[in-house]
Amino acid sequence: MKLSRPFATSACMAGAFFVLVIFTVLFIPAREIRDALARGLEQQGYTLRTAYFGKAFPLGIKARKLEILDGQGSLVKLDEFTARIAILPLLAGKIVVDYHAGIGSGTIEGHFSYGRNREFSAEADNIRLEDIPFFQTVADARVKGELSSDIEFREQGSGFKGQARLSVKGAVLNGLKISGMPLPDASYETIRGMYLVNGGKGTLESLSLQGRGIYVRLRGDIPFTSPPGTAPINLTLELMPKPTFLENQKLVFLLLVKYLTSPGHYQIPVRGTLAKPAIQ
Repeated sequence: MKLSRPFATSACMAGAFFVLVIFTVLFIPAREIRDALARGLEQQGYTLRTAYFGKAFPLGIKARKLEILDGQGSLVKLDEFTARIAILPLLAGKIVVDYHAGIGSGTIEGHFSYGRNREFSAEADNIRLEDIPFFQTVADARVKGELSSDIEFREQGSGFKGQARLSVKGAVLNGLKISGMPLPDASYETIRGMYLVNGGKGTLESLSLQGRGIYVRLRGDIPFTSPPGTAPINLTLELMPKPTFLENQKLVFLLLVKYLTSPGHYQIPVRGTLAKPAIQ
């Protein structure tokens, strides 16, 4: 049986694409791949460091002690990272990269794809907040807790659509500051959040923190931009302390008194960018 010409042409093109990608990954030295990734991050304002970087079988890369930094300092530290090109999608002419990362006792895994409609997913489990340097670097905070998250974004038309959910158990946030303004130290039984993206618009539907003696809610707009740290934010931080909690940290709440909208209810506007938030 003879194959139709369009089908045969498509099969040949897919085969050629498959061979090209394989030879590209196999024969480019690992150092050159690392340097290309570092240059890409530098264009976004970040620096890449690794203790080891090499090839992963059959078509991938792996790294140990991987760190991403910006001008303020370290943002992400991964004990180990592996990314591999998926074979079956490649046969159809689509590049899909599956990845896995280890942070302390926790893991992050997912995929991202290139093509007509780009996709990104991530699932995080058992990530300790104290293993994420972002909080210390950006907010000068000492944090504890166990993070889980589920993220899924897909390109549609001229923008992306998707959502990110997160939850934290047993959180402790101490020394948290926004543009030098201290916020109350507190322990939180649960933290839950939802971030929605539709087109270029990103909305933090609600990040709620149920604490011992205080309830906190953060919501507003965070555009879905690249790099994410440059996203201009338009958020409102609400603090609702109980009288005893307020009395125990009355110095902090005296500094926040101008944001008191009603007894026991503070509304604080947070602007600036995601990497450099500022209280107005």
